[in-house]
Amino acid sequence: MGSISMRHRFRDPRSTKFDFLSSVLVRCPGCEKVAHVGTAPDSPGVHDRGLFASRRLVCRNCGVAKESSRGGVALHRDRHAPATDPYFDVRLRLQTETRHGWVWAYNLEHLELIKRFVQAPLRESIPRHDHGRRMTVVARLPSWMQQAKNRDEVLRAITRIHASLLRT
Repeated sequence: MGSISMRHRFRDPRSTKFDFLSSVLVRCPGCEKVAHVGTAPDSPGVHDRGLFASRRLVCRNCGVAKESSRGGVALHRDRHAPATDPYFDVRLRLQTETRHGWVWAYNLEHLELIKRFVQAPLRESIPRHDHGRRMTVVARLPSWMQQAKNRDEVLRAITRIHASLLRT
């Protein structure tokens, strides 16, 4: 029996969606081009660089700049609607619709993780006895994205997302 190469094996790195929120690509609310949501520079006396830190949306194309300091995030979403960022509720840039639902990612690192998971024929999940991070990004993917029969469709969607970045 031959060994399966690392290229065909996926080991869950235990990333959660919170690990990808420091840099989010969105559609600019002004010009529809790529804009970036990142952590805003510290205000005097404020040192929260985590999930609830102030955020800034910046578009290098048209100059739109917004700040959010509401201190909360909205991670819930309608799975039948386009995904939005959790700070400004602006549509994510890295997304496309398929016949099963939406494929989306906060940034290119997040999209690459999804791609590696989907294309791997052997996927190693977190062992049941391990009490570490259980609800990882890949563990929470919709079941249709995890099914081998939909692998090609999901990978085509990811290719479309990459191609859409080249057109902007």
